[in-house]
Amino acid sequence: MAEFIQATIELYKQALQATVRSFLRGWIMTFVVVGFAMLMLVVSLLVSSLGMLGGLLAGAANAFIIGATLYLIEQVVLGARTIQWSDIPHSAGQYFWDVISVGFLVWFPLMMLQMALQANPYRPVLTTAVFFLVFVLLNPVPEVIYQRRQGSAMDVVRESYEFVLENWIEWFLPIAILLAPFGLTFFFEFSSQAGMRGGLDFFQIFTVPFRVLTGWVQYLGISSAGSSLLIILCTPILGVFMLIFRGHLFTALHGSSRRQRRFQARARPHS
Repeated sequence: MAEFIQATIELYKQALQATVRSFLRGWIMTFVVVGFAMLMLVVSLLVSSLGMLGGLLAGAANAFIIGATLYLIEQVVLGARTIQWSDIPHSAGQYFWDVISVGFLVWFPLMMLQMALQANPYRPVLTTAVFFLVFVLLNPVPEVIYQRRQGSAMDVVRESYEFVLENWIEWFLPIAILLAPFGLTFFFEFSSQAGMRGGLDFFQIFTVPFRVLTGWVQYLGISSAGSSLLIILCTPILGVFMLIFRGHLFTALHGSSRRQRRFQARARPHS
């Protein structure tokens, strides 16, 4: 157990150090995601009156923007280079079909389940449990898409599932620590809402850090007019930081086994 704790601490230390270096190279991403969010809002407003067609167009826009975001994060995490404004046009269309195919694969069964449970008195409990399961098993889907480049949506889902089974403690411990002060009710509500789109909703880049920051401000008893503005300003920064951290953590976990990390932790003091 001591070796496991030491290895896990070292894992997070290295991932955080790599994240800081990558964030300094990719700080421009904070402005990019805000611009993408504005674009997504405009598209949503334009198609809001088109019914089902509008929903399909909004879903396509979401996949387009998510794919572009993943491409730029890939350059920061794997390419280890500074992001330039000129990279943004090149990101257009990247990973679009990967995102939209996985999104459809997740969305269609969830939609059918919600329709089937409409008359069920336990519908809220059952859907919350299903969304929580989706949140857990498909959480690393974004990283699988841009780091593993699987051939089909089923391959992406399968690799995400296998990754979670192998690394669930190390992968979910950071978010569990962030949400620990707010209790299990908040955690299940948070995770079930995040699982509704299988981790491929662009606005989660903002909603996740916003809820975390808001929760911590309330938990610490900070109440001032400036705290709300500070949360809004810090939300895109934390969102990009979390995306980069997830990328480095996924790379580290996928490149080593738990046994290898424990062996390295055992050998480190003697090196």
